[in-house]
Amino acid sequence: MSLPKGLAEDVSKNLVMVARLIDEDPEAAYAYSKIALRLASRVAAVREAAGFAAYANQKYSEALAEFRAARRMTGSVDLWPVMADCERGLGRPEKALEMAGAAEVHKLDKAGQVEMRLVAAGARRDMDQLDAAIVTLQSPELASNSVQPWTARLRYAYADALLAAGREDEAREWFAKAVESDKDGSTDASDRLAEMDGVEFVDAFVEDDDEDDDEVDGDSDTEIDAETEVDDEVEPQDDVSVVDELDDEDEDDDIEDDDDDEVEAAAEAKEDVVKEDVLLKEDDEDDEDDDKN
Repeated sequence: MSLPKGLAEDVSKNLVMVARLIDEDPEAAYAYSKIALRLASRVAAVREAAGFAAYANQKYSEALAEFRAARRMTGSVDLWPVMADCERGLGRPEKALEMAGAAEVHKLDKAGQVEMRLVAAGARRDMDQLDAAIVTLQSPELASNSVQPWTARLRYAYADALLAAGREDEAREWFAKAVESDKDGSTDASDRLAEMDGVEFVDAFVEDDDEDDDEVDGDSDTEIDAETEVDDEVEPQDDVSVVDELDDEDEDDDIEDDDDDEVEAAAEAKEDVVKEDVLLKEDDEDDEDDDKN
């Protein structure tokens, strides 16, 4: 409201895009937050949005600076838990625990106090204090049977801490309770529970694709077999070769017959010559006898 109308509209459009994209595309949300920050850096809502966009991209130092600026402008303690978590992200869990014990925590609403408890338990785990983390999460909010917006996350964190401490049976029980209270799927408690039970999920679409591939391969094999059978039944080249061989055999038989005829004819001609020689010799002898007489 402190901005001119045209500028206010431009800034608000960028803030809307930050809110829309911060979960699915943090980098794009961060880019929009930088535009809004350039246009109106003295507006607390802009500094807060820039802080959350930086936080989503694990830019903890930048996020902490923006949250502090927004807190100075508004005087509100609502950002105290996320500021403490930025200290964790910067590798300062001791600072986060110090903030968890500060007076500002008592000014938080119930959701803020639960969030602060989650941050403190995380800081304990960062310091390898698993038992202390478990104790930190044990609270009236955890024991309550009523389901609140923070219930699933609180039960999930408690189950995860139990599992890290080797208390698997208790962890399984609390993962199951987290699943019951997680109506909007804010945690992966169901996957963690299935993993502990040894259940493995298979993507049905992947199986269908594999079956389709197998069917295609099977059809190809069938086509190849059919082609092979056709080749076995009908071999035109081989049939022509057989015909050629038969024709060659017939020609050889004809040649052999011709050779036999020629031999017989030569033998007959030779016999005729011999007979003629004998007859001529006989005639010559008869002529000699006649001369003598």
